[in-house]
Amino acid sequence: MKKFLFAGLLLPALILVSFDRRPAESPLPIGAALPKADVMLKDVSGKSINLASVKGENGLLVMFTCNTCPYVLRNQSRTKEVCGYAGNRQIGVVLLNANEGDRNGGNSFEEMQAYAKVQDYKWYYAVDGKNVLADAFGASRTPECYLFNKKGVLVYHGAIDDSPGDQSQVKRHHLQAAIDEMTAGKEVTVKETRSVGCSINRGS
Repeated sequence: MKKFLFAGLLLPALILVSFDRRPAESPLPIGAALPKADVMLKDVSGKSINLASVKGENGLLVMFTCNTCPYVLRNQSRTKEVCGYAGNRQIGVVLLNANEGDRNGGNSFEEMQAYAKVQDYKWYYAVDGKNVLADAFGASRTPECYLFNKKGVLVYHGAIDDSPGDQSQVKRHHLQAAIDEMTAGKEVTVKETRSVGCSINRGS
């Protein structure tokens, strides 16, 4: 009985650790310039894009995501809402899938295309081949957001809101607040928050 009890206590801890690993790369600091803006990426439409071409009149929202992470699925309605919110404010939007370790599984290009279609994405969803952008950004998990102003300077990095696991408990919409302040010409009040989600599967 004690063995089963111990296992029951240990399993959630192991899951939490697996969701909270960070890569060796340091996260892109607030105030940094948009990195790797000219690297070409394959969008689910088949079109080749780069961050420079996606950036809008008022800035750029880059979100690292995937098709399979429970936290991504839990945040999907919020992802669509905030991406649409950004797009309506002339902020370019691109979602990046850096799960190179799962390109033959649930995060293959074909699965990305199917997922984007089901979700009715109105913005780019592209492959981050060999984790080039995830490494440059120091991104560690999905979902993880980076908001750049019209000069291509990072003004916010972190989570969509303060309750990734339970939408009913959201008290502050971090990313939307940052968008509002940025587009109003104000300094972003909360510049960094902790992203909670699945580790990016960079593979071997």
